[in-house]
Amino acid sequence: MLKISSTDSTVASALVRQGILPCSPISPVVGITTEALEIYRVAHLRCPHLSIQAFVKTICDLHGVDFHRHLSCQFSISFDLYLEIRRNTDAMVMESLGRDSPHWRLRHAFVSHTTCTYVLTNEEDLTFTMLYAMDGNDSLKRVLRRSLADKDDTLGASSEVPTGQSLKSDRYLSRNFVDNFTHDLVCTSSDKDAPVDDSCEGRWENMDTARTNKAWGIYDETGIFVAVCCHGFCLLIADMVQSGELTKYPLAVVAKLLDVFGGNLGGGYDIGCQFKTTLNSSTLGPLARSLNHTCLVGAFHGHAHRRLCQLVSLTTYIKGLGIEDLETCERTFSKSNSLASSLRYASIFHRQQSINSYFEHNDNFKVYANLSNFLYSNYRQAIDILADGNAVLPKLMQDIRVVDTSVFELWLEEEKAYLKGLTREPDEETLQMEYWQRLVNLNANAGVGRNGQDIGRTGFRRYASGSGASPVMSGGSEARRARESDYDKNMRLVQALECKLEIVTCWVPEDTEWQRAGRLVVNRKYQRALDRLEGLIVARIFELTKMNRAGTGYKLHKHIAKALQTRSVAIRSALSTYNAVASVMSPPRKTLKWEEVVDYAFLADFDLLRDARADISQSLWSSPAARSAMDLHFKICRAREEISRLNIEVCRLVTYIRDEDNYLRMSEEQLKNTNPGLAHQISIVRNIRGRFNSHHLKRLQDISQLSSFSGTLTPGVSTRTSIRESASVPAARVPANMHANHISAHNPPYPVDTLEDLEEEEVEDEIAEEASRRLQDVLFITEDLSRLELSDHADLE
Repeated sequence: MLKISSTDSTVASALVRQGILPCSPISPVVGITTEALEIYRVAHLRCPHLSIQAFVKTICDLHGVDFHRHLSCQFSISFDLYLEIRRNTDAMVMESLGRDSPHWRLRHAFVSHTTCTYVLTNEEDLTFTMLYAMDGNDSLKRVLRRSLADKDDTLGASSEVPTGQSLKSDRYLSRNFVDNFTHDLVCTSSDKDAPVDDSCEGRWENMDTARTNKAWGIYDETGIFVAVCCHGFCLLIADMVQSGELTKYPLAVVAKLLDVFGGNLGGGYDIGCQFKTTLNSSTLGPLARSLNHTCLVGAFHGHAHRRLCQLVSLTTYIKGLGIEDLETCERTFSKSNSLASSLRYASIFHRQQSINSYFEHNDNFKVYANLSNFLYSNYRQAIDILADGNAVLPKLMQDIRVVDTSVFELWLEEEKAYLKGLTREPDEETLQMEYWQRLVNLNANAGVGRNGQDIGRTGFRRYASGSGASPVMSGGSEARRARESDYDKNMRLVQALECKLEIVTCWVPEDTEWQRAGRLVVNRKYQRALDRLEGLIVARIFELTKMNRAGTGYKLHKHIAKALQTRSVAIRSALSTYNAVASVMSPPRKTLKWEEVVDYAFLADFDLLRDARADISQSLWSSPAARSAMDLHFKICRAREEISRLNIEVCRLVTYIRDEDNYLRMSEEQLKNTNPGLAHQISIVRNIRGRFNSHHLKRLQDISQLSSFSGTLTPGVSTRTSIRESASVPAARVPANMHANHISAHNPPYPVDTLEDLEEEEVEDEIAEEASRRLQDVLFITEDLSRLELSDHADLE
């Protein structure tokens, strides 16, 4: 039975004091115990498929009562209240610890990525202060409720009722903040200084809008866009609202990260090559360049990009990256996708609340719990790469007669320069062909200029004489003026091109330059078709080399195979274009069959390359043995960088565990006498991650016992020693709002009750008693669980 003491000002407060959260603040009839709410919270976080409706149905089945939909609504109301109480309690704890400043979670290691941000004194500078990955996912969509339309083929207006609830979280980027980057791009079509390294620009469109237009009418949020650090901690979340993966989402993420962390960030994105151009073209471009932000492509997605893009952005060739693959988002989404079924018809607030709670729980109980395992696994992997590589690389270098590993860097630049040359024809050849074409156009309009007078120019000889054309323009006045205008236009262009090419004497058909340019014009279509086919074949050969290499994982093998299938379609198209152009050449060039092209295994066997502008079949870097040696060299370089980075991260983790545990213990001691309740909450916060410290220390000890371990487990000294930091002396305080005057527990004197008043009170008491009995029926589950727990303890004893 519910007991109301003299200190309870309302029935709701009496319920809360006894561990029951009411469904209504004024006249509560139904309440849910905090134990039942906590059971659901933890169970849902461990198994996101479990919805409120399924949990309430389970309780109904246990008590043998029929399920009604309003029970789920009542449970949801109490659950929202319970989560709000938890958030307010956490806020008071953070305020007590002095850790309530904006972006504390991002900037500091307390609830975030300890090995990324907990910088120590006298440690080696890293190329990237933090590595992160970002990507969009369309699994966590939410249906937009609409009213019935007058016509079957149209969607009605939104019928959702505003709830007034909003989530307060520094993990979630608001819609207004993201929308600030909607029109943030500037036009760069005429920017001649734009980077040309990205050969994939324009090829990638994540979540193509043409395919998602229909979904926009059904869903309000079409997914989420997240950023996670290389260890898996969630940094930021943004809702994708009635759109695909637009550029405003990664721009908003980068803007926030640059503001919080500053310089030397490395961000992996599956279309990082294209986003690099987008970022440089936006208003964030100057800030990103000044802070040395680097756009990268993950190893998994990178093998679907063109070879030139891989040389510029792929993780294998980026100095300071280690063996990080920047594909953390894919592993994150593989777990968060389980939320989808319970969020499809949720409200905006409940969807965000569930997503935020999930990632908070995932950071604390999954990512942090496996942090030392992550470090151990990477350390062993790096050691294995060095052991195998140092044994194999000298033999490969001996076979290709290379004595210095520095040549591999030169080969990489040579390959990059070669592939850049295939993306477009040389500028000088383009100008020469343009000049030749303008001379032909000028000659077609030459003969008579304005007023019928002969037009001549110094150094220009007519090369169309004998063609039988009349020196006088024929036709009406309009046609004559048009031809005069064309002549003047071509004359100006010819003069401009002569200045660019530094031509003193005008070319004529007898000149060698004229004939060479004429052949270039005729050969242009053939050359372009050849360059495109060659580029696709070269990329295919390199991908085959990677796929057949020992050590390539099954998933990466399948990913490369799928990329090759896509590329095969492009090769067929390029082959058809090449054969069509080659057949009309004079003399006709050799045509190719699909069977011939797909049989090419190495560049040296590709005779077609000898007809290209540059023959690389004799270049040493194009041989299979040289490419294997070059890739192995860069793999060894990344493994050495990984060990250097891991040595730093191991020491950071050891130091953080010591400093944070001491800080929280001292804070708890400072508040034990003045506010025992708050001190207890600090102990709960300390236990959230402290429960894994013994496992971490054991795993770090395992790392130190590896044969090639070169770091130390001796705790260092944090660079952050200011007040409220883990390495500082704590000064815990009771938050100001906890000193506020409570509602008076003494009720004012009431007038003497009449007979009618007593009868009404009796009726109200009967109603309250009936409500209490109903409440007891709902709460039996708690007692059953308690008995089950006691029984388990008894069995253990």
